Amino acid sequence: MKRALLASPTEAAQHAALLLHARYDWVEPAEADMVIALGGDGFLLQTLHMMLDAGRIMPVFGLNLGTVGFLMNEWREDDLDARMARAKTFHIAPLRMEAETVAGQRFSLPAINEVSMLRETRQTAKIEVSLNGRIVLPELVCDGVLVATPAGSTAYNFSAQGPILPLGSAMLALTPISPFRPRRWRGAILPESAKVDFRVLNAAKRPVSVVADQHEVRDVARVSLSIDRSSALTLLFDPEHALDDRITMEQFAV
Repeated sequence: MKRALLASPTEAAQHAALLLHARYDWVEPAEADMVIALGGDGFLLQTLHMMLDAGRIMPVFGLNLGTVGFLMNEWREDDLDARMARAKTFHIAPLRMEAETVAGQRFSLPAINEVSMLRETRQTAKIEVSLNGRIVLPELVCDGVLVATPAGSTAYNFSAQGPILPLGSAMLALTPISPFRPRRWRGAILPESAKVDFRVLNAAKRPVSVVADQHEVRDVARVSLSIDRSSALTLLFDPEHALDDRITMEQFAV
């Protein structure tokens, strides 16, 4: 299998790339069957988005040269071929965000972790929430609201008091950010087949932006979200990495 090597610009990742270049054979990404990514979780997300943008999706094996490395494997320069042969496969499907701005511009963006809507000013946002075409919250008054995939449920979603979703749960987390009204609503767990629509109420006075992973669109009027099965991504992990176990155990972290 032909492999490409991509590394984040950090000193540690660049040094690791020099070591691997000296020991193994590599090809350019356009000729590769899989990718080795050196860096942290943020760089892994950048790599996955690069493939989505290019329309050429390959399995990715991440080696942690970052801080947390939740979605990465342990960095070791030895036995790379043996690790590839034993690697476990996880498939993740991104969200597809369709957004329309107040000015009528339209955007379509993927999100691997989450899509979050955030107020742009000191005034709270007022957002209507619909599920499968049915209005479930006529007016959510909040700092924002997000929808997270299982892969992203331990990130911003968890910081906003949202639930951790096991990989393979086929669920999405709908989580408010600092909700004011309804005061007792703390979010919902949805089947991944759900289509979620948001309409910004009084968007001119209470502007809201939307962020799909790292990509922001400002002054949105409407946002629609659904899982994009046609763009499923593949991550590779050492058998002992047990990503599903790590996600489960995050619920007990203190």
